[in-house]
Formats: sequence, C-alpha cells, structure tokens
Amino acid sequence: MHRDEYVRILDYLPRGKSEVPPHKRKPIAQAVGEDFFSLLEIVPRANVSLKTGERVYIGEGTRDKVDHIERRIKYDWLTPNAKVELELILADIIRDHEEKFINFYNTTGTISTRLHKLEVLPRIGKRHREDILREREKMPFKSFKDMRDRVKNMPDPVKVLVDKIIQELKGESKYQFFVPLIRESAKVRR
Repeated sequence: MHRDEYVRILDYLPRGKSEVPPHKRKPIAQAVGEDFFSLLEIVPRANVSLKTGERVYIGEGTRDKVDHIERRIKYDWLTPNAKVELELILADIIRDHEEKFINFYNTTGTISTRLHKLEVLPRIGKRHREDILREREKMPFKSFKDMRDRVKNMPDPVKVLVDKIIQELKGESKYQFFVPLIRESAKVRR
C-alpha cells in the first residue's frame, strides 16, 4: 500500500466544514501527500493550528500536529481554496524533489510501440519528445534549468508535471505515472 509520510496543507478549516451540522463540526485540514500525492482530510491535535503550505508528518509513530487522518478524498471534494493552492504546492514539492523528477525525464520509456510516456505529458508532443530523447542521450539532464536550456521551446518542466499530476488526481488520465490508483473501497483511518 502506498502511504505518504509527509503532507502539505492545502486548506485549514479551524471551525470545520460548513456542510457538517454545527454540533458535529471539528477543525479539519485538507492536504496532499509528498510522495504519492494522496489527497487527505486530517484532524489536528487539540490546540494545534495548521497553515497553508505547512509540511506535516503523518507517518507511523508519534505525530506532533495530527490526531488522525479522517479520510482519503477525491479532487472534487477539495475546497476552492485547496484547489488553488494545490498547483502551487505541487510545484513546490516537485522543486523540492527535483532529482527524483528530473530522473523521470531522464529515464522514462515507452508505453507501447507507438506511444512514449513523454507524449502523455501535457504540452509535450512528438517534437518535444524527440528533442528530450536526443538531449538526454547526449547527457542526462542535471536540473530543470539544464533541461530548459538544452531543449528548444520546452514548456516549464515543473508546470508540465503539475498538470499531469492534477490530471491523474482528477481521474482524467488513462496513464498513471505519479498517483497510484486507489480502489474505491480503500478507507483511511490511521
């Protein structure tokens, strides 16, 4: 099972969600996992306030800020604020783990004899695919900047990955590279 150790807070609702009856409301935060991009609702410990963008530990053992994970959520269940923050926070996660994601560009291969994984990325067509493959053959990319310098008219490689991850989170992608498929029945309460 794919479990994130850390999440980034997308939105914090100190008075709970408005659609919940007042007597059942509790503080809740919506968050995205750093490794598997799980979308979760988490309940903070008593007297703990969370901030948008904050990195919070949710792994096994003692959690200083999180009481429990309420549930896994779908993209559509995110608050409007969380949806806006998601793009910015995903870009931060990708930049913070640049080596992992530049390695994706350096090593990713084909899906079939007619389709390369690079072509499935938003704004990367056959021309960019060929340019990326040619340049990485000469020498693997060292960074996103190196990639943009060497591949002509390359769309921002971070934005390309953000858009792909959001497609996967929305369920709009036939191919899942970054977000593991989760069975509907998979409930989370840790």
